[in-house]
Amino acid sequence: MKLVPLGDRVVLKQLEAEEKTKSGIVLPGQAQEKPQQAEVVAVGPGGVVDGKEVKMEVKVGDQVIYSKYAGTEVKLDDEEFIIVKQSDILAVVE
Repeated sequence: MKLVPLGDRVVLKQLEAEEKTKSGIVLPGQAQEKPQQAEVVAVGPGGVVDGKEVKMEVKVGDQVIYSKYAGTEVKLDDEEFIIVKQSDILAVVE
């Protein structure tokens, strides 16, 4: 099964949370903050959304930073994904 986003939606796969701090302290699972960085897995077609023309500016494989509380978390085939609007993506990491 695969996710195919509609409109200006983007499917992201979250990168792994840091297990250690910079000083070397190992963090337990609950203390690990979810990263806001993810990889783009699928991109919707864009087009006209809410009466406005939307051009998709990200592509599959891009590393992006997205808003902290954005999107909908989805579990599919034991993998977790986040579906966000393109406007919730703040930057592309190059």
